[in-house]
Formats: sequence, structure tokens, C-alpha cells
Amino acid sequence: MKKYGKKYLEKKKLVKEENLPLKEAVSLALETSPTKFDATVEVHANMNLDPKHADQNLRATVSLPNGTGKEVKIAVFAEEAEAKKALAAGAHKAGEDDLIEEVSKGNIDFDAVVATPAIMKKMGKIAKILGPKGLMPSPKAGSVTDDVTKAVEELKKGKLEYRCDKSGIVHVGIGKTSFGEEKILENLKSLLISINENKPSGVKGAYFKTISITTSMGPGIRLDLSDALSSVK
Repeated sequence: MKKYGKKYLEKKKLVKEENLPLKEAVSLALETSPTKFDATVEVHANMNLDPKHADQNLRATVSLPNGTGKEVKIAVFAEEAEAKKALAAGAHKAGEDDLIEEVSKGNIDFDAVVATPAIMKKMGKIAKILGPKGLMPSPKAGSVTDDVTKAVEELKKGKLEYRCDKSGIVHVGIGKTSFGEEKILENLKSLLISINENKPSGVKGAYFKTISITTSMGPGIRLDLSDALSSVK
């Protein structure tokens, strides 16, 4: 059985109800953060999805209006001219064969990947390395593009990719506790709208099972589904 620390257990006592409305859930999540550092606010949405089926696989992007509060390190796989543009736009690193070789050796020190269509055919060599980490670029996610400058700028501003894991759960960090209630609430609504708009065609029955919000090392707080979903329509 998992053991919890004293601070966690003290904060857990404040969670007296399940299925709270959006605004109350966000407020309580911030109140129950047990850490001294600026913790990440996380959303965990349990979806009625079986990603083993192609028509039930959820992978999309969302631009959070207030960003994530995290400095995103972006790697860009592109020809020399485009690589230089990417670096000028704020990419952590950019290159072609040299960068592919670096990654093939297991050197991954970035959080997001952008690639030009011309380079994608070369990236098969590292697909099995990037894929399991959720870093393989995808046209659907907008990470395969000829406009690498725009892609990098959007990622720096708060655009992020999300997907359901093998259990059909979407895990997303939507900001920091220092953002305050209103900004976290705005980011949460944007995420839920995006998930709703990207509903896979193979979903049968209810799309969302449960939605919880928490902070790093804090207790989970269940959202009232009817209230949460009313905000995305």
C-alpha cells in the first residue's frame, strides 16, 4: 500500500466532497498543494477509449491561453536554412543528420519535436526512440510542417500535444499554482473544449468517464462531469 506524507494527509482532509463544480475544484486544488515550490497543476481525464483501435485513439494539440508555466525545450529536425530559422525562433536545438545521430545514441534533452516533411523520411531511424516517449512528430499534431518558425513560436507560447495512454487516460499539465484560480480555470476549459472537439469517431456511449485535477504531490479532486461538460458546449 502506498504511504503518504504528513503534509499530503493534512491537505487530503480538506477534500470533503467528490464531484465538485469546475471553479470549486480548481480553487480546492490550489488550496491543497502541499509543496513549497511552484507546483504543476495536472488534469487526468479518464476517457471511454481503447487506443488499440485506430478509431478510438486520441492525439491532438491545444493552445493554452495562459501557457503552461514551463520552459519548453524544442528540437527541430530540418534542413540547414530552416534549422537556422528555428534556432532564431527559440528552438533548443536544430539540425538534420547530426541531430538524428545524436538522438539515435539516446541523447534526448528536449520536451517537444518539430520536423519538416522532407526530413521525416530520414527519421525512421529514431522512430522507435521518440515514439514511446510521445515525441515522434505528426502532421495531425502540427509538428510536421514547412513553417518551423511558426511551430516553434506556438510551442513557446503554450501550445502542447496530448494523447490518451494505453489505459485511455489523458494526462496534461495545465499551468502552475502561481497562476491563480482564473488562469488555471481558463486553461482547464480550453483543454476540455479541445478534447471534446477531437472526439474519435469510434467512441460509443459516454466519451468522458471521470476528470480529476490535482497538483504535484497533492490529492486528486474529482470534477462534476455534468458541470465540466456544460462548459465545453
